[in-house]
Order: sequence, then C-alpha cells, then structure tokens
Amino acid sequence: MRGWKQMLAAGMAAAALAGLLSGCHGSREQAAFSVPEEFDDSRDYEITFWAKNDTNKRQTDIYKQAIEDFQALYPNITVTLRLYTDYGDIYNDVITNISTQTTPNVCITYPDHIATYLTGSNVVVPLDELFSDASYGLGGSELRFDGPTQEEIVPQFLEECRLEGHYYAVPYMRSTEVCYINQTFVEALGYTLPDVLTWDFVWEVSEAAAQKDETGTYLLNGQKVMIPFLYKSTDNMMIQMLRQRGAGYSTATGVIQLFNDTTEELLYQIADATAQGAFSTFKISGYPANFLNAGQCVFAVDSTAGSTWMGSDAPLMDIPEEEVVEFETAVRMIPQFDPDNPQMISQGPSICIFNKEDSQEVLASWLFAQYLLTDQVQMDYSQTEGYVPVTTKAQSNPDYQDYLSRAGEDNDTYYDVKLQTVELLLEHLDDTFITPVFNGSTSLRNAAGQLIEDVTKGVRRGQTVDEAFLDALYADTAALYHLDEASSGGGQADLGPLPAMSTALLVTLGAVWALILAYLAVGWRRKRRKQREM
Repeated sequence: MRGWKQMLAAGMAAAALAGLLSGCHGSREQAAFSVPEEFDDSRDYEITFWAKNDTNKRQTDIYKQAIEDFQALYPNITVTLRLYTDYGDIYNDVITNISTQTTPNVCITYPDHIATYLTGSNVVVPLDELFSDASYGLGGSELRFDGPTQEEIVPQFLEECRLEGHYYAVPYMRSTEVCYINQTFVEALGYTLPDVLTWDFVWEVSEAAAQKDETGTYLLNGQKVMIPFLYKSTDNMMIQMLRQRGAGYSTATGVIQLFNDTTEELLYQIADATAQGAFSTFKISGYPANFLNAGQCVFAVDSTAGSTWMGSDAPLMDIPEEEVVEFETAVRMIPQFDPDNPQMISQGPSICIFNKEDSQEVLASWLFAQYLLTDQVQMDYSQTEGYVPVTTKAQSNPDYQDYLSRAGEDNDTYYDVKLQTVELLLEHLDDTFITPVFNGSTSLRNAAGQLIEDVTKGVRRGQTVDEAFLDALYADTAALYHLDEASSGGGQADLGPLPAMSTALLVTLGAVWALILAYLAVGWRRKRRKQREM
C-alpha cells in the first residue's frame, strides 16, 4: 500500500508541478464583459432559463410566477423555462451545447460544473463588472425591482461562486447535510441522543440496531429489513470526514490529496460497519427517507433540501401510507469527530449567465438572474424545502422571520422537521465550508464517493477489504476519474503551448537530470571495471 500510494503521490506532485510551471494554464482567460451604458428598451429579447426540479410542483410554480412577475416589469424580455430532473443532465446538455454555441442564457448549476464550462473560451460571463455597475449592478439605480446589494449576499455563499479570481455566478439557494434520526429507536436501544452526534456514537448505536434473532428478524423493529445508518451522498460523506479530521482532499489550485492515510483509516471503519450490517448507501440500497419512514433505519443523512420527505408526518413520501411507522423524528448536524469544532458542507445551486454576441441580450439575462435574488422569490422557494435564502436581506425580512416562527403549525408549509433543518443551518453558517472549485473538481468529488461505494459493495459481496483491495481500488478510481493526470487545470483541458519561461525551466530541469544520470552511469561503469580488475 505504501509503495503504491507513494508512486501515486509522486505522480500527482509532478502533475501539480507542471500545472504551476504552466502558470495555471489549464483554463483559458475569460474576457471581461463590458456593460452597456443603457438597456435598450426598444428591442425584444428572448432568453432561455434552464432550471432543476424533481417532483415538487410548487418549485415549478415559483419559477413560473417569477418569470411572469419579471416579464410584467420588463415586457420586452421573454423568458422560456426548461426544466430538468437532475443537475447532471443540465451539465451534460450545457457541455454538448457549448460546441454548437446553443447554450442557454441563464442556468442553475453548480460551481464545480462552471469550472468545466470555463475551459471553453468566453463561454460564461464574468460578473465582476456587472456586480459593481451603478445602474444595472447589484442594487443598481436603474433596476425595476428591489434587489440585494453585493453586501447583502451571504459572504460564505458568494465565495463559492468565485473562480480564478473572478465571480462567475451568484448563489441561488443554500443547504447543508443533516442527520434525520428515529429518536424512538435510539431510546429503545437504551441510548440518549446527544445535542451533537459523534461518529463513534452513530457507529455504536447502528451496530446495536443491527442485531437479529435466530429467525433473521431484527430485534429493534421486528422486521426483516433494517439499515441502521444510511447515507445519501457518499461524496459529501468522505469530504466532510476528511475535513473534520484535518486531512487532505485537494488544494485550492486542484492538487489532489484524496489518497492519504486518513482516507485509508476511514475506509476500514466503513468496511467494518458494513460487515456488521450497520451501514449502507443510497446508490446501493435506496432512498434514505423511504427506509426511515418505514421504520427500517435509525440514522438517515441527506440534504436539508430533502427535509419534506423525512419523518412519519412528512408532506412528501414515496412509500404507501400503510408502510409508514410512527416515530419521533429528531434532526442533528452530521456526525462529528470533534463536537466542539463542528464542520459541515455548504451546498446548493448557483446561477450563471452564458455569453452571447449581443451584449444587450446578456444584460437582459443578468436582469432576470438578479430578479431571482429578490426577497419574494428567495422566500417562496426556500419554503418548498429546507433551503435558506442566500441574502441577509431575505433572511431578515419580517415575512421570513414569521415563517420560521410557525414551525409545526401544519405538516406542509410549516412542517416542523423542515424548519428544524433551516434553523440548524442558519445557526451554523460559520461552521460550514466549501470545497475547492477547479476544472476537474467534479471528477474528484465523484471519486471521493466512489471509494465509499466500492468498499461497501465489496464487503456486501463477501470480499476482504485489506491493503490489496485498497491498492486496486485506489488505482482503479484514479484511472476512472483521470486523477492520475490531475493538475491545477484538472488534467483534462486543452492546455495549448506553455509560456516561454516555463518551457525554459523544463528544459533546464531535463538537462540537470540528464547530467545526474550521466554522472551515475559513469560511476557505475567505474565500479564495474574495478570489480573486474579485482
């Protein structure tokens, strides 16, 4: 294990060095956008808006209402909505459309995805000048709506939209992961639920919940099915565990640090819990909410955005009513290694604008993107799931504060589990973190989750998770996601020629190595000659 990891680390270090020598050459410089002096009202504009929606019709209605209200303010701008059921589908379609220059005007996406879009020249509009424009920028004087200023966007959320020193997006909604708990089960096992979960506590309780009788029936729920600890997003699981342990994941410039001793230690823990029947994942077993609501799960980790699916009284469910088991639902932060220094990921969609030849069309797109940050849109959308608005302006709005104060009034708008998740995130904004964004960060994220998925699958298939297993897993994962080619540009971009200084330095390094090898070769020949003479 050590030798393979050292070779992988050396290869990644060499790739990182190449990235540094190339002056972060893995991405192309995006031309600044020049804001028109005035918005031309005499023309009509048609802009496309790509957004994501699952099966929550209320979210679709909010998009449609926002478009209708915006078009009432700007009757010469027509917005066409295209809905997707998955952010990955949006990403794939954008990549496909870049080559044909048919990208949408406005798109809800993730910063990781935007980093890949940026490998195409002038594809995404840098927003710095648009932010600060006195007339049409954030809080601008010529806006026909009351939008937020830059200072009113939560800094932690806005920072995630900053890539390579420029802003290429604005946040739209933010969430985090939380642990939804069947507190009734925890107490039935003789445990008291702490205010802050620890990994040791969750593993211990989960193993206790996995006990069966001689017929194979679980003692805790009297059923044949029980997955005590079920995790939805294993990429987030690995990223957060590494962050909590202070271990490497990647640097800000994209140097891969995932394959380290702490990762190995964590994978052994996960393998052991899986072997005890205490752990599984969404990709392997299914949606955590379905098992939680059927009394077949104790700890279910999912996004706060999934809160309306969690609990006996959840307004949204995928299982028949007769399968639902009554229990007391508790909400906690994800498990921590250090309860006094909690760490949890900040996630959620952002809004980017794609460049077009017509600067007036781009400005029309920017106006609509800003409208999505207004209080009413932010508050309406946040009430559909466990999201929080991305602006302090909306968060402090009296109507939003009234919404937060009414937890439990019904099992729909004021569903108490949903509002618990929102309050938890609002209370712990300073404990959230974001992952580095670069061309290739999506692949790294996928690789982090793949390690947990493959270890869990391996155990369930009767394989032994040992050094040989992890050697092969690391090598396969690095190759699958091209991490062995990683650099500050992700190793995937068309880099073009290196700068002259970098080329000269590489030539010099090559010459030095040639001299070293020649010196060693001469010494070896002399030694061999002396041995023959003896």
